[in-house]
Amino acid sequence: MGMALQETASRWRAAPSEAVPGSRAQTAAEVQRLRAQITRMQRRSAQVDAMPVHETLAPLFPEGGLRPGSVYSLDTSTSLLLALMSAPSRAGSWCAAIGMPELAAEAAEGYGVDLERFALVPDPGDRWLAVASAVAEVFPVVAVRPPRAARDTDTARIGAKLRDRGGVLLVQGAWPQAEATLSLRDPAWTGLGQGHGLLAAREVTVSATGRRFPVPRSVRVQLPGPLGAPAAAAGGSVQRPAWRPVARLEAVAG
Repeated sequence: MGMALQETASRWRAAPSEAVPGSRAQTAAEVQRLRAQITRMQRRSAQVDAMPVHETLAPLFPEGGLRPGSVYSLDTSTSLLLALMSAPSRAGSWCAAIGMPELAAEAAEGYGVDLERFALVPDPGDRWLAVASAVAEVFPVVAVRPPRAARDTDTARIGAKLRDRGGVLLVQGAWPQAEATLSLRDPAWTGLGQGHGLLAAREVTVSATGRRFPVPRSVRVQLPGPLGAPAAAAGGSVQRPAWRPVARLEAVAG
């Protein structure tokens, strides 16, 4: 028995030296296969399914839409806020606006927001951040107008919740560690002529700067467009609203 064990052990020790060329080739091939597999996994994990935005605003975002788990800082423009919420709501995501008592549901609908998936919390009071955090538990897109700056611990807490839930927070105002900051500039109305005509649309430049794209991006769009939702700037034909004919009224002598 002892001699048999010694013979087996000697064969086991000798085997690697006898099969070195083949084993090295197999090991190298296995390493290459694992590296390729890891690369594919990393590439898949780096790809993010962005929330949709209107096609005219898509060039502002590296992923072509709102990045899940992120916060976006906006200026005080309600039209920009509603324009960013319209596409996600039409795609099936619930949206909520917090701390905007002057915002009417009709205005949101005019910009293309689906009211069946839209909620308003006009006056959350001093607990605005707690309300926003609770709403973010179930609503993928939450917009809030902070009455004051939030503490770093609170912003970190809601940021962790957004990353866990895959939601997006749109903040009218400054926000630390925001994914991007968006603003409007250079507004110009179209439709008026030499003292006549009707306002048809407003063209603005929407600019975005972010941590992952330090070079500012900008697009020229109609916001609101003739039909409410964003539209391409009038480089080509301008969309015109469909006006209903109205019967002419004439004074009748009595």
